[in-house]
Amino acid sequence: MIRYLYATELATFPTLTDTMFRDRAAQFRDRLKWDVSIDEKGWETDQYDAMNPLYLIWEKSDGTHGGSMRFLPTTGDNMTADVFNHLTDGVTIRSPLIWECTRFCLAPDATPNTAAALMLGAAELGIGMNLSHSVGVFDARMPRIYKRLGWAPDVLGTQDGISTGLWAFQPDMREKMAAKAEISTVLSAQWFQNAFGPLPMMTG
Repeated sequence: MIRYLYATELATFPTLTDTMFRDRAAQFRDRLKWDVSIDEKGWETDQYDAMNPLYLIWEKSDGTHGGSMRFLPTTGDNMTADVFNHLTDGVTIRSPLIWECTRFCLAPDATPNTAAALMLGAAELGIGMNLSHSVGVFDARMPRIYKRLGWAPDVLGTQDGISTGLWAFQPDMREKMAAKAEISTVLSAQWFQNAFGPLPMMTG
């Protein structure tokens, strides 16, 4: 199932939290060879995990982490603006309608539909929160995976194997990602409402 959890809520799900940060270490340090920090628990974390981000997590049936993404509003401190501003030619992206998404992570034993389930959750979040776009920092090899899923970002810049891109939140993406993930839109909406309750939709 998809869970939407702020950092302050992670303690309620210790197994899910532990396996998420350990899987991040396995992906970003061990597989991608990024220069990241690993603590004494074997967790990969950075300063943005201390800013109460929203985690979108695919929870497997045994309560462990299958995949996850991390979201922060661009109106505050975020990785795209603070660390990777050079990838946008020095243009800082700040808008209440644009949230940053980073640390797209899949567990080593993730099932084939996990990536699509995460993208479905992102679409649900963007549409439910009335966002226009998400800006992301990701490994430069990821766009081919996003393209295969049917929702590729507009790449803004790439350097040293790291890219920044923008995803547009469009209503049809929710249905498209649900079909890819083989998850009903009714169930996806229920997971979102379990976290946030019914949210009023803006018009105009």
